[in-house]
Amino acid sequence: MSLPYITPWGYTRLKKELLQLLHEERPKIVEIVSWAAGNGDRSENGDYLYGKKRLREIDRRVRFLSKRLENAQIVNPIDQQGKDRVFFGATVCYLTEDDCEHRVTIVGTDEAITEKGQISLVSPVARALMRARVGDEIRLQTPVGEKYLEILEITYDAESE
Repeated sequence: MSLPYITPWGYTRLKKELLQLLHEERPKIVEIVSWAAGNGDRSENGDYLYGKKRLREIDRRVRFLSKRLENAQIVNPIDQQGKDRVFFGATVCYLTEDDCEHRVTIVGTDEAITEKGQISLVSPVARALMRARVGDEIRLQTPVGEKYLEILEITYDAESE
């Protein structure tokens, strides 16, 4: 089971998705399914079959989001103690061995979006970065061998998006 930590903006994003599914998308699909059911033979009715499948997907996601939000422990990065070290919510700038600079924010497992530089706190990179300080050189075990990262900067922003 993953850790229930989440940032305030991650919580807001998941809550928004839940409400959108419940109040917008699900009612539209229910309407389509009702209309399609009234058209007769359901076994060959694409609108009906697709609609029922989509309703199951929406209901599954609603259950998942409801459970996650219910159990979430909101951690605001601004309130983090020991801001000289990497902890949950930190935005870390680090340098790789080949002089490539990377900036990542460590967030909860349900809110990570790698394309935006948001990585899960259980990811290998985040685990390697945890508790490091500026100037530290850390070892990261990868499938192709060890890599070393140098911590350049650690910040705790109000929102990383």
